[in-house]
Amino acid sequence: MFEVFVEHTFAAGHALRNYKGKCENVHGHNYRVQVGVEGPRLDANGLLYDFAELKKRVRATSEYLDHQFINDLKPFDELNPSAENIAKYFYEEIQRELSDGRVAFVRVWETDTSCAVYRP
Repeated sequence: MFEVFVEHTFAAGHALRNYKGKCENVHGHNYRVQVGVEGPRLDANGLLYDFAELKKRVRATSEYLDHQFINDLKPFDELNPSAENIAKYFYEEIQRELSDGRVAFVRVWETDTSCAVYRP
């Protein structure tokens, strides 16, 4: 099995609903997102998936969230904007557009030392 991944950063604010602690207040993060794609074989060029194409898809997904208050955006107007739910959101948006390959995981860091992972 082969795997490639790319990383991208964006900034956004959120507030966790039904949470008791300082994260229930409006605050922001410089998020880092890592998306990995896996597959059993390479193409004729020896590539699993083009890094440039994967970066483009990750950037396009993050543009919707970048410099926004995530709680105001669908689906996070109803879904709690936790790192876990943001990771799943990236998975769903990117996987939908992939014709070949499969998103193996998405990691979302809220800080340099704290991240959540979604694997299908």
